[in-house]
Amino acid sequence: MIRTAPDLGPLPADRYGYTSQDYRRSQRASALLVRQCMADRGHQDFPLDPRYPADPVVATAVATDYGALDLDTARRWGYGWDPAKPLVPQPKGRRMTSAEYADLPACNAEASRRLMRGVDLERDWLYAATRQAEVDKAVKRDPRLRAAWDAWSRCVAEQGFARYPDPVAAYTDDAWHRGSDGNTRHTERERATAVADVTCKRRHRTAEVWHTVRARKQAADITRHRDRYAAALQALRTYRANIAQVLRKLG
Repeated sequence: MIRTAPDLGPLPADRYGYTSQDYRRSQRASALLVRQCMADRGHQDFPLDPRYPADPVVATAVATDYGALDLDTARRWGYGWDPAKPLVPQPKGRRMTSAEYADLPACNAEASRRLMRGVDLERDWLYAATRQAEVDKAVKRDPRLRAAWDAWSRCVAEQGFARYPDPVAAYTDDAWHRGSDGNTRHTERERATAVADVTCKRRHRTAEVWHTVRARKQAADITRHRDRYAAALQALRTYRANIAQVLRKLG
């Protein structure tokens, strides 16, 4: 049963991409470097996870590879999620002072330079992500996927809902009125649409076809640009090694 995108299995380009584990480790390493930098500037007890002097308005970008996939979530939350479980956790540390806040940008920049040491930012760092944006354009033009989307779209419309061109259009419909946190209002119409969406995906194996087309296009692109992908992978490994070194040294 497909409930999340990882249930579909890995894609060829996954190994070239920044992972959630990379993000967590980089956040920890960056926080440690920032704390060290702030101490050098006279802020001896700067927290690892500080709050800003004034809480900012946080806008969360909601991304999805295949739209809604989990039927239980669709029934309860539509195209959103449990508001008691926000996607972006709140900082756990104390609120920073105005003096600390003034020095923070310089320390953030210093930490970034340290973690990116030895990485060619212009040539290698974003290469894989840039190529995937191009590959996804080709994926959307693929006749197999267009046929799969059309079957899904007819199925949703036959149940009394809008004739969306593809599942992402349903997921991102302005009618769901996403707030600054990215969550929706979970209206009855939204939830019913999401249920029809997931039901039709399962009936027509929409996500599976989509995933297969993406895998084929990615594999072809990696073969076509093998040297550049190899350089991008080396850049990612250098970045990971930098993170590991900081975590070993600063804990």
